[in-house]
This record gives sequence, structure tokens and C-alpha cells, in this order.
Amino acid sequence: MDTQQISAPLRAPSSGVVHINIRLTDGYTIISNRLSQHRGLSLLAIGLGTHIQSLPAGRRIGIKVLAATFPESEAAIAAGLRELEHHGFLRRTRERVGGGRVATRTESYNHPEAAARRADPTLVRDREPAPVREREPALAPEPEPEPEAASVPEPEADPVPEPEPEPVPEEPAPAPRLVPPPTAPKPPPPPLPGPCRPTEALYAAAADLLAGLRRTAPVFVLSEEDVRRLVPGVAAWLERGMRPDAVREALTDDPPVPLRHPAKLLRHRLIALLPPPLSAAAPVIPLQNCEDCDRAFRSPVAGVCRGCGDARAEGAEAFPLSA
Repeated sequence: MDTQQISAPLRAPSSGVVHINIRLTDGYTIISNRLSQHRGLSLLAIGLGTHIQSLPAGRRIGIKVLAATFPESEAAIAAGLRELEHHGFLRRTRERVGGGRVATRTESYNHPEAAARRADPTLVRDREPAPVREREPALAPEPEPEPEAASVPEPEADPVPEPEPEPVPEEPAPAPRLVPPPTAPKPPPPPLPGPCRPTEALYAAAADLLAGLRRTAPVFVLSEEDVRRLVPGVAAWLERGMRPDAVREALTDDPPVPLRHPAKLLRHRLIALLPPPLSAAAPVIPLQNCEDCDRAFRSPVAGVCRGCGDARAEGAEAFPLSA
């Protein structure tokens, strides 16, 4: 009796990447290998291009928005966007909108070469063979004309010189774009502000504010270490006269979705949105009663008014006090 042959599963490769793929029905984006396997782009630029192509139309992708969403600095994100522009995957133009304002229009391309050919049809060369012309039948030879009487040739007119074309000014060559290499060192992040006169009460109020952010904004869940690091920045805001509810609203207003690093977003906003310090109020000079005339005058110390002081200097009698 013959046994049924069971086909063995394919063996996984002994080295290299092994793909464990699950069939996706939602929440996915088709990315071209022209972007994901581009040899002239850095991994940061490929990641930025993949993220931008996965976003819905109309989503903001400014440098500050991306820096608040991802851990990379604004300089690194700006360099990645310039790489995408240089290789045609991104195009940013500035257009005038209503109210005299200027807005940035951003276009993302998944196939830059095809988009360029669609924009300029002359780039596609017509390779169709030219039609073959039919051979015309030979015509009978025409009779030779009879010789005419010799005539005196007319004098030829002087040729009119053609005007020389005006020289076309040459356009200057565009300056090369200076894109820092991916291995360039990143600038250090700006320091977190701190109070000028720190006190225990000020630091305690800042810690309570940070720990209570999740009550009004549930996405801002901080660890104890995050609170300890961010306390000086919040204390600097409170020292400059900001009310706790105003600080809470400024730090948690309109967060990116999804918010992956709440502590980094709070640190960025504590530095970028720091209010200016309050101007020092002029000191108030207290009122004093004159020892001679009992009139009120402003002076930091008790004594006599200006009139009684002049009278004492001239040797006059003091003005008697009323009973």
C-alpha cells in the first residue's frame, strides 16, 4: 500500500533577513522600492520619506512639527528633507493665500521620474518608425527651351546686412546645496531654563503641576524621573509670574497624534515658549509726618519736610504745631 507523500515546508535561509509577514487588511501604506532601497539617500531621509507618504493629505509636516513628534533634532530633520528634495521625492513651494499671507505647499512623489515625464511630455522620445514614402512615377522629360536673345544683365543690388542677434545673458549656475552627511555630529540641545531664585516651595509647586498633567491631558503620563528633570523649567515659568493653569494649558495644548514622547515635547515647549521675566516694580517711598509742621511728605526716614528743613537752615523759627 502506497503512503501519501506530504510536501515538506520550505526551509528558511541560513543567513540574512527572514520575513515573517502577516496579511494586512487595514492600516498600511504601499511604499515604492525607489524610496525604501534608494542608494543615494540616508536612512534618516528614507524614514522621513516613508513617514510623509504614509500621512493623509493635508497633514502638516513642518520641521518643528516633525521635531516635536520624533527624537531627531530640527537640524537633522531639515537635512533629511533637503535630501528628499534633491532626489525629487519632495517639492516645497511658497504660494500666496488670502489675507496677504504666504503658505508652504508640499508635494510628495513616490515615482519622481514618472512624475517628471508626465509634467514634461517632450522628455518621452517617439521611437515609432517613420512611414515609408511611396515612389512617385517618373515624369517624361520636358523639352528644352529655345535660346533667347542676349540681354544686358541688370546690376545687382547691394545685399542688405542682416542685424546681428542680441546677446542672450547667460543664467548663473545654481549654487550647490550643502547637505551635511548623515555622520555629521549633531549640535547639543539647548539647556532647560531654571529659576533665578529657587526655593523649596517653588520646586514643590512645579512638581505638583507636572504630576497632575494627566488629570486634564491623559496622554501626558510622566515617570518620576521625567518629573525630576522637568521641574526646573516649570519653576522658571512660575517665577516669571505665570499662573499654574496658564502653564498647564501652554504645555499640553494641541499635542501631535500619536504622542510617543511626552517628556521630550514638554522639554521642547518649556524652552521654546518661555515667557519673558516681569519688569521690576519701582520701590514705593513711604509717607512721613514732618516733626515741625506735621505735614505729610514722602521720605524713606522720618524727619522734617523740605520747607521746614530750609527754614532750619536759615535759622527761622519752626512752624508751631496745632494743639
